[in-house]
Amino acid sequence: MSPITAPVAPSSTQATRPPVPRPMTRAQRDRLTSDLRMACMRIARRVRLESDALVAPHQFSVLVRLEERPSTPKDLATIEKVSAPSMTRTVNALVDLGLVARADDPTDGRQVILSLTPAGRETIKETRRRRHQWFASQLETLTDDERALLVQATALLERVAAE
Repeated sequence: MSPITAPVAPSSTQATRPPVPRPMTRAQRDRLTSDLRMACMRIARRVRLESDALVAPHQFSVLVRLEERPSTPKDLATIEKVSAPSMTRTVNALVDLGLVARADDPTDGRQVILSLTPAGRETIKETRRRRHQWFASQLETLTDDERALLVQATALLERVAAE
């Protein structure tokens, strides 16, 4: 039986030095990769769907593309990686809602140029505001320490996304 001893206070160098993390195994890295990817996808989906959207997510994506610059339906279909008929349906719905305007291409009469209307710009602004508000309300449920950890994680995720 070992004698009971009082805990030894760490030296000043031990108290300030964080523990050295152990290298992750391949299985741990694979699990992190999967879990982190899924968490990012779920957050993105929740932000899109839980914010009382004014338009469907695929319609909002088209509006944002048109915010960057006017475009043709064909170019939008290519950028969004959807079929031309699918983009035509999306564009028609946005035109019917008064969010997108059609105009003849001045250099090619066979083409149509799509652009945002003022209502389309307002829809983008309001959708972003609602998404921000929804996400901010989720962050309010966290502790200060958890939010500080997310500040660090955000910097790392931005670095990963930029590479």
